[in-house]
Parts: sequence; C-alpha cells; structure tokens
Amino acid sequence: MSSDKKQSLGAVTLAAIGVVYGDIGTSPLYTLRECLSGHSGFGVEREAVFGFLSLIFWLLILVVSLKYISYVMRADNAGEGGILTLMSLAGRNTGARTTAILVIMGLIGGSFFYGEVVITPAVSVLSAIEGLEIAAPSLDAYIVPMAIGVLTALFVIQKHGTGIVGKMFAPVMLLWFIVLAVLGTLAIIDNPEVLHALNPVWAVNFFIQYKSVSFFALGAVVLAITGVEALYADMGHFGKLPIRVAWFSVVLPSLVLNYFGQGALLLKHPEAIKNPFFLLAPDWALIPLLILATLATIIASQAVISGVFSLTRQAVRLGYLPPMRIIHTSEEESGQIYVPFINWLLYVSVVLVIIGFKHSSNLAAAYGIAVTGTMVLTAILCSTVAIKNWHWNRYLVLLILVGMLCIDVSLFSANLVKVFYGGWLPLTLGLMMFIVMTTWKSERFRLLRRMSEHGNSLEAMIASLEKSPPVRVQGTAVYMSRTLRVIPFALLHNLKHNKVLHERVVLLTLRTEDAPYVHNVRRVTIEQLSPTFWRVVASYGWRETPNVEEIFHRCGLEGLNCRMMETSFFMSHESLIIGKRPWYLRLRGKLFLALQRNALRAPDQFEIPPNRVIELGTQIEM
Repeated sequence: MSSDKKQSLGAVTLAAIGVVYGDIGTSPLYTLRECLSGHSGFGVEREAVFGFLSLIFWLLILVVSLKYISYVMRADNAGEGGILTLMSLAGRNTGARTTAILVIMGLIGGSFFYGEVVITPAVSVLSAIEGLEIAAPSLDAYIVPMAIGVLTALFVIQKHGTGIVGKMFAPVMLLWFIVLAVLGTLAIIDNPEVLHALNPVWAVNFFIQYKSVSFFALGAVVLAITGVEALYADMGHFGKLPIRVAWFSVVLPSLVLNYFGQGALLLKHPEAIKNPFFLLAPDWALIPLLILATLATIIASQAVISGVFSLTRQAVRLGYLPPMRIIHTSEEESGQIYVPFINWLLYVSVVLVIIGFKHSSNLAAAYGIAVTGTMVLTAILCSTVAIKNWHWNRYLVLLILVGMLCIDVSLFSANLVKVFYGGWLPLTLGLMMFIVMTTWKSERFRLLRRMSEHGNSLEAMIASLEKSPPVRVQGTAVYMSRTLRVIPFALLHNLKHNKVLHERVVLLTLRTEDAPYVHNVRRVTIEQLSPTFWRVVASYGWRETPNVEEIFHRCGLEGLNCRMMETSFFMSHESLIIGKRPWYLRLRGKLFLALQRNALRAPDQFEIPPNRVIELGTQIEM
C-alpha cells in the first residue's frame, strides 16, 4: 500500500472514530452502573460483577465484531448501508408476497430507529452531566436544565451544518477512547483479578447461578451495544475498511479496558456503584473528565441526529414519507443535510423526555427494546440477502441465522419487561412512524391509481392532437407525469378549460431507482413521441435530490434544448375527498390528507422557479 493510501486510510479511520462510534463509545458512562445498581436485581457481588463483565465482553465480540463488522456490513447497495438499504436488497430476488413481508420488516426497523433516536441524546447527555453529582453535589438540581441547554444549542446549530463541529469530532472522540483505555488500565493494574471475566465460563455460570433473574439482566447488558446499527448505517460515509480498522484497533480495546476497569474498582470499592465511570478518575481529573464526557455525548447525539436526517431523506425518496424541505449544508459532502421539520420535532421530543424521566437511570430502563428489535430484523433481512443475492449455501446461512437469533431474540425478550418502565416510549414513537410511513405509501398508491382511471390512451390522445390540433401557443410546456403512458391530469384540464396547447410539450417523469446514486450518463432518457411531444425520464438515486435546472442541462446535451424563461410547468393540485370507508380506513384517509396538506409542493421540491409554475386544481374522491 502506498504512503498516500495509508495516510488516506488513517484519516478516514480517524473520521469514522469521530462519527460512527459516538453512541456505543459513550455506553461505559451508564452500562455497568445500571447492571449492578439494583435495578436489575443484582448488587455488587463478585459473581455478579464477573458475570456481567463476561456478558458485556462476549456481546461486543459476537454481536458487534462477528455479526455486524464481519457479516452484515457485507450487504451494501453501492457502498450504502442501513435498515432500509437492507430491506431493498432483500426484496430484489424474492416473490411478491415475500417482498411485501420484507418491506414491512424494513419499515418496522426504520420506525424503531426513530424511537431510539429520541432516547439516545437524552440518556447520553444526562449521564455525562450527572458527573456533577460526584464533582459538586450541590449542583444536582441544575443537571436537567444544563442537559436541556446543551441539547438546545446542539439542535440550534444544525441549520448551519455540521462541518465546523464535525472537525472536532475525530480528535475529541479519539481523546475520549484514549482516556477510557487509560482509566480502565490503571484500575486493572490495581486489581488484575478482574481479567478472569474474559473467560466465557463466567457468563455461563451467571445464568446457572442466578437462573431466571439472569435472563432479565440481559436488558441492562444490552446497553453496552446500543449504537451498533450506526456501524452499518454510516458505512456509505466512510467505507467498510476504515470502520473495521477503527473498531479493532481503537474502539473495542478501549471499551473492554474501561468496562473491566470499572469492574476492578467495584470489586475493591462496592460503594463506587453510585457512578463507577467518574469514580475511576482521581479527584483532580473529575471536572476535565466531565467536560470531555459532555463533548463525547454531544458527538454521540450529533451522530444519531445526522442518521435520522439521512434515514428521512431515504424514506422520502423511496416514497414512504411525504416530500419535505431538505437543505444541503455542505457543497462537498452530499451526506451533510438538514431537515428542519424533523430537527425541531426531535428537539421537542427529547426535551419532553428529559423533563419526564429526569435521570439517566430512568431513561436507561426505556432503552434497548428498539435496538434489539432492529437487531432481530437485521439478522433475518441479511440472511435473506445471503441466500438470494450472494447465493450462499442455504443450510450454512440458516445455521448462522439461528446463532444470531439465539442472541438477538433473547436480548429482545429480556427487554420486553421494560415496556412497563419506560419501554413504551420508543415502541409508541416507532408505531407512530410505522403508521405514517405505511399510510403515505398505500394511500399515495391509491391516489395514483384513481388518477389513472380515466381510461384514455396517451398514444391515442397525442395522435389525435397532432391530427386535429387546438390553438398552439409559443414556448414549451412541461407536464409532470408520475407514471409513464398515463395522461397527466394537468394536461387534460388545460385542454378542457383553456383549449390551447404549447408548440412543444414535454412529459417529465422523475424516477427514484433502487440505488443511492445514478450515474450522469443514465440521468436522463429522451423519447420523441410525435413531432411536438417528448417524454423525458430523469432517474435519481435515493441519496440524491432532483433538480429541474440540471435536467434541462442534460436535455440540452441530448439535443432537446429547453430555456427556463420560455417554459411553463403545468401541475395538478388534487383536492381529496374521503369517500365511504370503514372507520379505521377513514382515519387513515384523514391522516393522509393531513400529510398531503403539509407536504412540500412540487415546485419547491424540484427547485422550479415559482413564476414558471401553473397549478390546475381537481377534486378526487378516494
């Protein structure tokens, strides 16, 4: 490998440490405390400490290292990852019924992410600022206001882009992992007996000794691997190799050392369970460690906020969410985006969660259901890809799937008890998002089907207009057509009411392909339907944003010259009326109407100059 490539790999690996591992990297702040503080039914006993440490270590190895790093990350769509990407890949070579099931699973996984993303910033920042209880107990009453203040600042700066803050991510997180490793190592040196917990026998003995109680303890252990989905979701930003190098060279050793360091401290000083992470540090280092922990949790929060922006854009482009304003905050990096509606909806939700739960321990009780539910779905979808797309041996894949589900289903089942202690929150939020996504997709499909029921043939209509044309006026008319070979509603109504036609008519269809990007060579296809009618199909990936100016430029290169100032864009504006339906479908229809009214209008969505747009209204009963 050349020195340039080595330098490049080192830089990207450092960047991956800063963004990808923020969530899982801040888990030592609260994981072992929640395992042994009595909430799970365990006190600081030698067997319990060794058992939990062994479980945490082997979860990091089996779930993160083997399942995600080595197996799931093989499934990419042009380098992109994430649960919706996996859903798309899994449905490529399956039957219609199986594809429908896989789509539902993918949407549930995406919905779970929305539920999880509300809790992550709250529990991370609260757990860091709670270090004040150790450094200055008199400031305890200010923890919640300070957490809200920190997160308010974080959400406010989103509109300015994450470029400036992003430059701090890598060095701060690298320093964070170094501090984790150093603090843990010093404690282990003081009590090396704790390293015996590396032996998986301690994990097995834990289940044998504590029986049924140990099963529910898995609900606390899973906190050590929250954020594991970020490895896969952020794969497109950094690539597989840097994420893998970062994990095995920096993140995994630092996490293990810190967890075992906390265990070593608790074996000698059980009273340190109040906050074993901060009590690892000497008194003089508490305030610097508190500041560093707060910065690290801000970065962890930023990572999931950016993740939900990316997931939202992907869902919009795939047709599962209504069009909404998406602002690009960087001219160099397409992944840096800002979605105002999602940003402030998430902010209000996080603030309400902090005010309602008040302490990170209460939030930790709600954490895990969404994460483990997504893990189960990821295992099934990835195994489908392995069989259908990679053509791996079916029995080998099933063996791998059974091994993964033994862990994932156990973790998910153990977390179900959290439903009564706050776990209802991510489940409720996830259910709401699932209802919104399925409603928009199904009702939009119903609307398009109703709009194409007029029964007129596009080819026959064009032939008739060429043979007996109405009054023709100068310029170009562009009619947005959602589907090929269907007469746009706006064209029908323009002929019906205005009884004129432009001298050149372009039927423009924008299509989202099952890929993150579409090469410029395949961006635009042009078909001349008659002497004055053209069909233009512009293809975009789900990570791209359509732009009419760019489409016109591509058309010019292909010989169809369109000048914006001589072009009128005709669009239909549908006023929807809900017809006779069962009560539950009426509710679904009303939800769709609300989403439709608040969706981003096509001229804004495709950056069409407002003075070139003509909207023609029509009423449609659904």
